[in-house]
Amino acid sequence: MASLLPRRAAAAARRRLLLLPPSPPGPAAARRGSWALPAALVRRGGLVGGRWVETPAVFPVQDPASGEELARVADCGVAEARAAVRAAHEAGAAWGRVPAKERSVRLRRWYELMLENKDELARIITAENGKPLKEAQGEILYSASFLEWFAEEARRVYGDVIPASAKDRRILVLKQPVGVAAVITPWNFPSAMITRKVGAALAAGCTVVVKPAEDTPLSALALGELANQAGIPAGVYNVVPCSRQQTPAVGEVLCTDPLVAKISFTGSTATGKILLKHAAGTVKRVSMELGGHAPFIVFDSANVDRAVAGALASKYRNSGQTCVCTNRFLVQKGIHDEFVEKFARSIERELHVGSGFDAKTTQGPLINEKAVEKVERHINDAVSQGASIVAGGKRHSLGKNFFEPTLLSNVTTKMLCTQEETFGPLAPVIKFETEAEAIAIANAANVGLAGYFYSQDPAQIWRVAEQLEVGMVGVNEGIVSSVESPFGGVKQSGLGREGSKYGIDEYLEIKYVCFGGL
Repeated sequence: MASLLPRRAAAAARRRLLLLPPSPPGPAAARRGSWALPAALVRRGGLVGGRWVETPAVFPVQDPASGEELARVADCGVAEARAAVRAAHEAGAAWGRVPAKERSVRLRRWYELMLENKDELARIITAENGKPLKEAQGEILYSASFLEWFAEEARRVYGDVIPASAKDRRILVLKQPVGVAAVITPWNFPSAMITRKVGAALAAGCTVVVKPAEDTPLSALALGELANQAGIPAGVYNVVPCSRQQTPAVGEVLCTDPLVAKISFTGSTATGKILLKHAAGTVKRVSMELGGHAPFIVFDSANVDRAVAGALASKYRNSGQTCVCTNRFLVQKGIHDEFVEKFARSIERELHVGSGFDAKTTQGPLINEKAVEKVERHINDAVSQGASIVAGGKRHSLGKNFFEPTLLSNVTTKMLCTQEETFGPLAPVIKFETEAEAIAIANAANVGLAGYFYSQDPAQIWRVAEQLEVGMVGVNEGIVSSVESPFGGVKQSGLGREGSKYGIDEYLEIKYVCFGGL
C-alpha cells in the first residue's frame, strides 16, 4: 500500500523511472513464421507522461496456446502508478481546454492508425490472448470503431439553457470533464475494452491511466505507441502494466489516490466490489461492467435453425470467454430434442480447436490452467447430478489450455454450471415447460448483464423483453454488442453504460450556473 511505503523508498523508486528507447528485437519480435509479432508495436515498458519507462522488475507475457514467453514487461508498482496519476493530472488542465474539434481530430487520427496497423494489432491479440486471428481482427475493427465514434461525440457535448423563474436571472448548464480516470481492463478483449472507455474519456476532456490485465498488456502498450504517433499529448494516455502480485497494490492506488476522479472497471463482480470499497473513501465516480450469467431462451415458436446459429455464436465466441456469452440455455419442451440434436451437429461441424494462428481454428485455448480447471469442475459437478454429455466434455488432445466445446443435456438449476459463470466452452441445456418458468429461472441470478431469447410470437417478444432482468436483450440475435448501443448491466452486473451516445456522460460533470443581476 502506498500509504505504508516509507518516503525514502518511494523517492528511490521514483528515481528508477528511466526512459526506454524503442524495444530491441526480443522473443516477441524474433518469432519465426508469418505470425511473428510486429517489433514496431511491441513495447515492454510502462507509458508515463508520454515516455516509455522501465522498472527494476519485469514479468513474463506468455502465449496461452504454447506457454512460450512472448516478452517481459515492466512490472509497475505503487511508485509508477502514482507517477502516472500525477502525469495524467498535470496534463488534464490543458487537455480539458483543448477545443472539442481538436480532440476529435486527434482521436480520429488514432482510429486511422489502428486501421493502418490492424493486422499487426490482431497478431498481438492472438499471441497474448489465444483467440483465433479472425476474431482478433474483428476485435481490432470493433476497438477502433470506439475511437471513431467518440471522435464524433466529442463535438456533441451540449449544455443547456433553462428558463428562470426570476426575470433578472439566466440559468445555464455546463458539462465539464470529471478529471483523471483510472481504467482497469480485462484480458478477454485486450484492445476493445480499452478504447471503449478511453475513447469516451478523452473525448470528454479527461486524461487516463490504464491498468491492463497482467495476461495481455502488450495490446495496451501497442495502443500507447499509436496514441503517441497520433499526437495525443504526453500524459493524456498512460499505461501501468503489472504482474498479478503487484495488481492489488496498483489497483488500490488507482482507486484511492485523491487526484483520480473516476474509476472505470471491467472484470469480475468480486473484484468490482473491492474496487468500489476503495473508491468510496474519496467518493469517486465509478463505472463497473461486471460478471454476467446470460440466459438464452428458446421458445416453441422459435425458428430452431436460427436459434442454433445464434446459440453457436453467443456461446463459443472467444471459446466462451466473454462476459455476455450465454451461460444457461433454456429450451422449451416442444422443441428441446430437436434443438439439442441440431446444436450438437453444428458444434461438431463448425467448431475447430487449435492455435489461433491456424486459419481453420474457431476455438483457441482458454487463457490459463485455472480457467480449464473451472470448466472441468462445472462438467464433473453436472454429470455427478445426472447431466449427460452430448458433445465434448474433456480437455482437447492438443493439451495445455485447450478444451473441447462441450454440450450438456438433462441439466437442472441445482448444478454449479447454472449457478455461476463458467467463462469457458460449456453449454448446459435446461428443459422448461412454460414461459413463466423460463422467466423465473432466467431472473433467479443476482447478476443481469445480457440475455437472449428466440420466439416468433410478437406478444411474447414484448412480454419477455420487458421482464428479463438484464441490461441488454437479444431478440432472435445471439450477439448484441455494437458501438452505437449502450453496453452495461443491472443488479450486480455493474453501474453505468459504455459506448453509444450515453457513454461519454460517464466522464462528464454537470455544472449549474446562475447568472443574476441582469
